[in-house]
Amino acid sequence: MSGEPGWREYATERNTMSIIVTAASGQLGRLAVEALLARGAAPESIVATSRDVSKLSAFADRGVRTAVLDYTDPDTIAAVVQADDVVVLISSDAVGQRLDQHKAVIDAASTAGAARVIYTSAPKATTSTLILAPEHKATEEHLAASSVPATVLRNGWYTENYAGEVATARESGVVSASVGDGRVASASRADYAEAIAVAALDESTSGQVYELSGDHAWDWNELAEAVSSITGTPVVYEPLTPEQHAERLTGFGLDEGTVGFVVALDGNIRDGLLAETSGDLSRLIGRPTTPLAEGLAAAQG
Repeated sequence: MSGEPGWREYATERNTMSIIVTAASGQLGRLAVEALLARGAAPESIVATSRDVSKLSAFADRGVRTAVLDYTDPDTIAAVVQADDVVVLISSDAVGQRLDQHKAVIDAASTAGAARVIYTSAPKATTSTLILAPEHKATEEHLAASSVPATVLRNGWYTENYAGEVATARESGVVSASVGDGRVASASRADYAEAIAVAALDESTSGQVYELSGDHAWDWNELAEAVSSITGTPVVYEPLTPEQHAERLTGFGLDEGTVGFVVALDGNIRDGLLAETSGDLSRLIGRPTTPLAEGLAAAQG
């Protein structure tokens, strides 16, 4: 950290409450900063952070403050987070390692006397059997045991997770999965990012847990229709058994661990774990969530 130019000046010069956005160079974090600006946050009140601050130059050009923050380097976190800050903790993508990374941010916020932590969790994280839930559950428990107030945003599935189906189906005319008749209440990443901005700017969300998801839970026949509307060609849903799915993924060259994860996730969908439509997301952002076909089309760039 000490090799990063300007970090000491950053730590000593800033003396007002800020909204710290972690992982701001990532897909969700970048959109969260954009949503904060769109909702009227002063650029100088936002601190966009990343392991590589050069990836944030476009924000810096717009007056947003930027700083190095690495989940694996507690010194970088301590240098950024100060008393009365609102810390947006975007969950790490380092599955299997992220609990310690999240704890480092929460502990720094607690030590500094931050006003609040906003954490992006998973659906029903403390009770769900979702394969991704355990690290989120442990993070929420650590957050609850800390001294810092929190807003928990339990993000459902991102529509963009299925953007790749468009290119595949354009060639094959098929979307395939072992989800059975399972449904997914997805929303666009921008919808979830807007919820982050609302929570960061509205102190009344402190202490709340929101189950965020899209307004409509779609099935794979609807996904095929949405993909078809983008490709302009017929697309159908091909249901697979878990065994068929694993065999196909293995044939694509995926390792055993990845195959097991993907098939287990489809099993979670088959069991309805991503189908809840609580309405929390649309209520929080004050508008309907982005429809599936619209979200997929936007994700094509």
